[in-house]
Amino acid sequence: MARYAGPVCRLCRREGMKLFLKGERCYAEKCAIEKRNVPPGSQQGRRRRPMKVMGYGLQLREKQKVKRTYGVLESQFRRYFAEAERQRGITGETLLQLLERRLDNVVYRLGLATSRPQARQLVRHGHFYVNGKRADVPSYSLKEGDAVSVRERSNKKASILYAMEEVKGRGIPGWLQFDASAMTGRVASLPTREQINLPVQEQLIVELYSK
Repeated sequence: MARYAGPVCRLCRREGMKLFLKGERCYAEKCAIEKRNVPPGSQQGRRRRPMKVMGYGLQLREKQKVKRTYGVLESQFRRYFAEAERQRGITGETLLQLLERRLDNVVYRLGLATSRPQARQLVRHGHFYVNGKRADVPSYSLKEGDAVSVRERSNKKASILYAMEEVKGRGIPGWLQFDASAMTGRVASLPTREQINLPVQEQLIVELYSK
């Protein structure tokens, strides 16, 4: 199955929340959720009405929010869930932790890209090193102590410099450290649920896949 290539604001409107898929636009008044918070296909001007979503529908919506936020396909998501089940701890929190440790997400969290889709593209084009070695796989899973740095030939790249300037005041999660002068970040610790600022009920995803 191909990756979704349509208008991403439509995905945010479908979920009724910001998924932060368009970088700085998501923080501006132009954001589709700010201007027109109605589901795709709704009549022009009609506001979103509270819907009674229960059971399977509620579980599905939570799964879709997480999948779309991190930009993973269903088969990838199932593999992450299976891995989370095998590990010790709370399955839902472990699932989010695995997704947070993806290389493309860490690049985004460090402020080296304005959105996860942009971070994924930059990683694929080989603009980053992990522990001094080139890494071009967005799903590469980082461990505690791993260092992510911008390749020397890319440290003047306009999109990376622009991202660093734009997100400067937003800060980075406590489980990451970043040296702006060296353009290098490090995974200081594994992320906790409190540090993953994602408004989802991950337990519903566990219930969905446990049926």
